[in-house]
Amino acid sequence: MKTNLAAFNTGSYYAGPKWKVLAWYFCNYYILNSAFPWPFALKRGLLRLFGARIGKGLVIKTRVRIKCPWRLTIGDHCWLGEDVWIDNLADVTIDDHVCISQGALLLTGNHDYKQPDFPYRLGEIHVASGVWIGAMAVVCAGVTCGAHAVLTVNAVASKDLEPWLIYSGNPAVAVRKREMVSPSVKVLNVTAI
Repeated sequence: MKTNLAAFNTGSYYAGPKWKVLAWYFCNYYILNSAFPWPFALKRGLLRLFGARIGKGLVIKTRVRIKCPWRLTIGDHCWLGEDVWIDNLADVTIDDHVCISQGALLLTGNHDYKQPDFPYRLGEIHVASGVWIGAMAVVCAGVTCGAHAVLTVNAVASKDLEPWLIYSGNPAVAVRKREMVSPSVKVLNVTAI
């Protein structure tokens, strides 16, 4: 038996009504995925208009791609860096205070390479509070990133990340604990003139 891409079908996957998918395509292309620095409030508003559940203070940099905003939930005070791609054929949930750095990819879809018609294999992604997804890193379908985990530059998370650990490599493995310290307070020395 050989791969037969002519037999491919999306199975149970349904993107949404064609008018909505088409309308979002243009908004995504000309506003979110644009190099023009549109105001964050405009981008948040468009995402909400198309069904995304967005918390307070979302920062969305330029050239961000989001496949299906109606399958996206983002908590409070999150950052999406330049060239982030949320390829959400399935639900993506991002909790509060999450940083997804430039060029990172959240990938909810894959293909079943064991089947000749190469059907979709989908899995939801959950990124818990305080997680940092490093630049050019990939989070694969079905992965949960535990609270305050870090996925370093170019790492690939194909399995769940445990909370408070730093992961590196492909496939990503835990390399050490994430430890936080109290922010230092800088005192300015002001002298009278």
